[in-house]
Amino acid sequence: MRALRTLLIVAVVLGGIFVIVDRVAVHFAEGEAADRLKASENLTSTPDVSIKGFPFLTQVAGGTLDGVEVGIRDYEATTGDGARKIRIDDLRADMEGVEFSGDFGSATAARATGTATVAYDQLLETARSEPTRVGPGITANVVGLSDGGDGKIKVEVEATVLGAELPEPVSVLSSVTVVDGHTVRVKADGVPKFGGIELVESRIREITDFEQKIDGLPGGIRLDKVEAARNGVEITVKGSDVRLVG
Repeated sequence: MRALRTLLIVAVVLGGIFVIVDRVAVHFAEGEAADRLKASENLTSTPDVSIKGFPFLTQVAGGTLDGVEVGIRDYEATTGDGARKIRIDDLRADMEGVEFSGDFGSATAARATGTATVAYDQLLETARSEPTRVGPGITANVVGLSDGGDGKIKVEVEATVLGAELPEPVSVLSSVTVVDGHTVRVKADGVPKFGGIELVESRIREITDFEQKIDGLPGGIRLDKVEAARNGVEITVKGSDVRLVG
């Protein structure tokens, strides 16, 4: 009995040491991966990297991690034409089946899903325009975007009719969708009237409807779904064979 008790104590101690070593190793790996991701994506701040699964050391021995969570604040994506950047708030991705090199110099996930938010002020930069003639004596331009409820965007349009500015912007509810995995499309469900005047729909839609291309997301992940929310449009992203680092 004494020998068995001693053996159990040794096993518990060794198990505790293994857990400590395992946690130290995963903490080091997370820091290394975060630094490499920051460098490869030219980020202004260090991203959050969390390696899932236990024990970590057995995953390392097998060359594949069960899962990795990545969080990036204020990521700057390109807009397709390269004219300007668009800020992506709180980009988070869950990566599964991550294969990596021995020195963590490269890592690729078999699958990735995640979420991100594009603030309304960022989309407004795309929608904003100089007052444009939409009918005889009538000019208009988009001046505001906000949550319209039920997944819709409220687009506010300021108009001038026969030289007189309308006392309040005219608003219209718009649907927001993803096109081709890289473009956010905002399209009015109907077209507003200005001063009770009906105008040609196509002319109005030149103002109310617009698209924002979002390229260059980390690892080649793409847009999947989008919905209007309180602080901006919430985007679901996904990808396969996603490069984490390297």
